[in-house]
Amino acid sequence: MPNMLSIIDYGMGNLRSVQKAFEKLGSPAEIVTRPEQVRAATKLVLPGVGAFRDAIHELQRLELVEPIREHVQADRPFLGICLGLQLLFDVSHEDGEWPGLGILPGEVLRFPAQPGLKVPHMGWNSLQAVGSPKLLEGLAPDASVYFVHSYYVAPRDESIIAARTDYALPFTSMVERGNLFATQFHPEKSQKVGMKLLGNFAAL
Repeated sequence: MPNMLSIIDYGMGNLRSVQKAFEKLGSPAEIVTRPEQVRAATKLVLPGVGAFRDAIHELQRLELVEPIREHVQADRPFLGICLGLQLLFDVSHEDGEWPGLGILPGEVLRFPAQPGLKVPHMGWNSLQAVGSPKLLEGLAPDASVYFVHSYYVAPRDESIIAARTDYALPFTSMVERGNLFATQFHPEKSQKVGMKLLGNFAAL
């Protein structure tokens, strides 16, 4: 099907809510689980909640790592959400040290322990847009979005940072490189702002 949105199911994502959000926007999205389906995707979404180690293990077991890399290398539209952002990086330090997809240089770190700072970072927080991110077009540069995470990404290449958010420190909450986009927050839980962002992705 031309221009089909495909959402990867590897057992680690709230993919039904992501699928429903795209359907509300009039952009049907199929759930895919097999390498050949990922390779056939026009636009690919990698959602995710849970442990990094389990996620990368499942992607390897399902033989989805190479098809995901190929999709990004071909500069076809890709959207990572939450854990789907973290998986793009070289390594995560969540409960050990685990190699990621190695698509973006950098690492995944835990928020520092500080008095009065709750980890996980959970709830609404504002974005600080960097430049003019494509997916934030039509939104206020300090729009508020919904987060649930204990770890954040530290990109080695700062040119990919599309937005930052403050929580004990300014962390990267969104990245953009060509047609690759990824958010630490959950657009599907971010009401009108999130729907606008998903609509911008669907319209690419």
